[in-house]
Order: sequence, then structure tokens, then C-alpha cells
Amino acid sequence: MTRPTVYLETTVIGHLAARVQPNIVVAARQLSSQSWWSIRDNYEVFVSQIVIDECSAGDPTAASERHNLIQGIAVLDIKPEAEALAMALTNLHGIPKSEPRDALHIAIAAVGGLQYLLTWNFRHIANPSTRGLIARICEDAGYVPPIICSPDELMET
Repeated sequence: MTRPTVYLETTVIGHLAARVQPNIVVAARQLSSQSWWSIRDNYEVFVSQIVIDECSAGDPTAASERHNLIQGIAVLDIKPEAEALAMALTNLHGIPKSEPRDALHIAIAAVGGLQYLLTWNFRHIANPSTRGLIARICEDAGYVPPIICSPDELMET
């Protein structure tokens, strides 16, 4: 049986590597991320060079911790088709033009044919008011959109 495919967006890795936060919402997301991480072998997990670059930014110690988490995870290429889809996502207002990397995360997952995109980015990627538009833009471009969800949502499936 084939394992479901998952694109792991940077915010999940950030929640895994971060120190426990006093904000209960963030702490709950950290716990959910850790729970999903403990069953990640049930999935075929992928990242992209964008995830690697984002994980490498910032404080060197934290960047090293994030980088260690993604070691050994398969890296999807950023194909020209993904760049074109990302442009469509921003031009058609699925993702704000100010957030091209968020559009590229979605596009890489769609062009790569992945089933899920795992994220905590509710502002631009998993925004309930734009998920439908994002899906339509992907479909209109000829791609099956990934199911955009958080770790806790994916564990419920």
C-alpha cells in the first residue's frame, strides 16, 4: 500500500524546533506538530529548497535545529511549471503578491502531485477564505490541488 504524500511547509518545522511557548494556542500547535512528527513514517514526506532556505534563516542555533529535523527528507525540485503556477496564484489573488514563497509552496506541492500540504500558516496558505480559490487556480492550470491542512487536521483523517 502506498503511503499518502505530504509537503511539509516551514511553519510546521518551526513549531517542532521552537522552545515551548507560553501562548496556549502556539503551545497546542507545537504539541500537535510533535504528535504528527511521531507518526510521520506513515507518510511519504517532502520539502523543497524554499523550506530548506527558510529553515536556514535566522538565529544560527535555531536554524541548525530546524535543519537537523529535515535531514533525510526528500527534496522536490522547483520546476518551471511550479513557478508559473505560483505566479497564477498571486496574479489571481489566491495568495498575496507580497508572499511569493507561500504561493510557491502550494505550487510545488500541486505540480509534484502531492496529496497534502501541511502548514500552520493560516494567514496565506491555509486561509479558510482563500482555500477554495487556491484549489480552483490549481485545477484551472491542470493540477490537482493538495489538501491544505494543519498537523492536527491530517491526524484526524
